[in-house]
Amino acid sequence: MMKLIKTVALCCSASLLVLSLSGCQAPPESKEESHTTYQVSKPLVKDLTLNDEYVCQIRAIQHIEVRSLEKGYLQNVLVDEGDTVHQGQLLFQIKPKIYEADVQKIEAEVELSKIELQNNQALVEKDIISPTEAAMSAAKLAKVQAELELAKTHLGFTEIRAPFDGLIGRFGDIRLGSLLEENQLLTTLSDTHRLWVYFNVPESVYLEYMKNRKKGASQKVQMELANKEIYPETGMIETIQSDFSSTSGNVAFRAVFSNPKALLRYGQTGKILWPQKINNAVIVAQKSTYEILDKRFIFVVDKSGLVHEREIKVARELPNVYVVASGITPDEMYLLERQNKINKGDKISYKVINPKLAMENLNLYAE
Repeated sequence: MMKLIKTVALCCSASLLVLSLSGCQAPPESKEESHTTYQVSKPLVKDLTLNDEYVCQIRAIQHIEVRSLEKGYLQNVLVDEGDTVHQGQLLFQIKPKIYEADVQKIEAEVELSKIELQNNQALVEKDIISPTEAAMSAAKLAKVQAELELAKTHLGFTEIRAPFDGLIGRFGDIRLGSLLEENQLLTTLSDTHRLWVYFNVPESVYLEYMKNRKKGASQKVQMELANKEIYPETGMIETIQSDFSSTSGNVAFRAVFSNPKALLRYGQTGKILWPQKINNAVIVAQKSTYEILDKRFIFVVDKSGLVHEREIKVARELPNVYVVASGITPDEMYLLERQNKINKGDKISYKVINPKLAMENLNLYAE
């Protein structure tokens, strides 16, 4: 019996020893440090000049259709599509033989009428015929002289010349030797020295422009071409269309651009860049915001470190930053990096970063 009691006591002592040893072991590290310092900053506030962009179409101030004024065979094509021509330069020639013959015929009639008039005037002086007959001869001469001028005009129409300096457009359905009809389209001619550029703006922009124009301010604009390069010449807004579009609510503006190097052509497209100044723009990093159901939010941190969720209204989106219209003031702090482990109502330790330095460190827009 005593042997059994000793055995039980020995087993209990061993069990207690095992429990004691296991209780001395430290639990594994499963959590981060409880105190993490987060970077916060205030919005960057500065004056900005940003470009409003509007799709535009380029039109020539002078752009005409070149048409035949006479019927006949096309004898000469003296230009090609895309050629630059000068005022008075011969472009096309219609075979002139018939019109030359008409001129020669009427010239002969003019000479005959002159002789007839001279004879009648001599007879009037001798009282052989009445002055009325001489007057009729004079009227006949005037008539055939007018017919001669008309014939010469028709002959002149067989030579189709450029009415102004410009650029030849695409040819119509014509070839050398084609039989042209009267008023048939041959090509187009565009004066590209100065060009009109049309673009549509909303009513709010129109009203702001009109307010500034009354103060005597003139509005300059630039143009971005299809290859994303900025056209080197500055344009000037010149006029506004008379009425607004009933479907879009926009109104068409027209700017004028000079084209000294003939880079621009009729029908090109691009973007008008209209500079708009924003005073004291409030700028935050895009990375600091997040979106929920088409609304954008940011974590605002108060002086005690308490995190608040705040909806913001974005006025302009720039590379990596937002210009904020409302939702955060320049004196408030916000969390620089959106942290999934932080929620509104949490209290954090924070370090304040200078707004400009914060933007530079995040490789964001900060100029």
